[in-house]
Amino acid sequence: MGALILHITNGDSTTNYLKKLKFTGDFITWREMLSEGKTTTNVGSDVFWKMRYSFFKNTYKVSKQKFIDYTIKEYRRLCNKKETKEIVLWFEYDLFCQINMLAVISWLKQYRKDYPISLVCSGKVKKSTKLKGLCELSESEIHQHYKKRINLSQNDIDYADYIWQLYCSVSPLRLETITNIKTTNTFVYLKNALKTHLQRFPSLENGLNNVENFVLQTATKNKLTTKNKLLGSLLKEQELFGFGDIQYQQTIEQLDPLFASFNPVKLNKTGKKVLENETSFYRQLRNENSYLGGAKKFSFLFSKNNQKLLQITS
Repeated sequence: MGALILHITNGDSTTNYLKKLKFTGDFITWREMLSEGKTTTNVGSDVFWKMRYSFFKNTYKVSKQKFIDYTIKEYRRLCNKKETKEIVLWFEYDLFCQINMLAVISWLKQYRKDYPISLVCSGKVKKSTKLKGLCELSESEIHQHYKKRINLSQNDIDYADYIWQLYCSVSPLRLETITNIKTTNTFVYLKNALKTHLQRFPSLENGLNNVENFVLQTATKNKLTTKNKLLGSLLKEQELFGFGDIQYQQTIEQLDPLFASFNPVKLNKTGKKVLENETSFYRQLRNENSYLGGAKKFSFLFSKNNQKLLQITS
């Protein structure tokens, strides 16, 4: 007989924290970062996992065995958890988590139809101006979040699946339209996460996206002595990205030609000009194999002045 509750969490830290707090039930950890690399709508299919492995192999040099051990084996455990009374999703407010959440709900819609599904989503906390991740919540706060978890209606599930389809489409322009209208109250952090996602396409002003500009801005405003200090500042000061160290390390490596030194951290003349929108770094970064969801990253430009996406037609 299966457990009464199946918890699907956003990462190992959350899983370990919930176990430490003696939450009952079975636990599945969703070990993916679908906010990066190419995605397809058919979550969990052979095509989906082959595409994801190709991304991790080419971008982060992840071995096939590590991908199987870390991600696929946990996914197979999820597939085998068919006897449960309720599925509880544990995700956070940031872009990283919100995209993973959409994919999980899309999978549940297809393979766990009519199962009761609820959502615990951390972010706003009383008497705090800072949005908090799940592991930043105190024991009483996390129990309060759990007590007030949101039961997802079929409309909620259909809506999340629809947004996932748009995220995986070849054009992000329809997704942009969604962010300009009122969205469901169930997914209170999704709209800002999607706006953050759209700004990850290269900017019209200097060819860098919001993540890359954030790296240069952080390097400039803080007197940092090493690359590790820069990495630490990025992790601490990020607001809606939710990225980990390997993602920022990859971005820093791509922007290396804009730095004069990492000991101390200093931009060179070109880096300063790019940051001031006096020149563009688009051509140097352009990569036809770079995707955000289902869209080619360098086939669209985001105008910061007009807050709109533009498609490159030639």
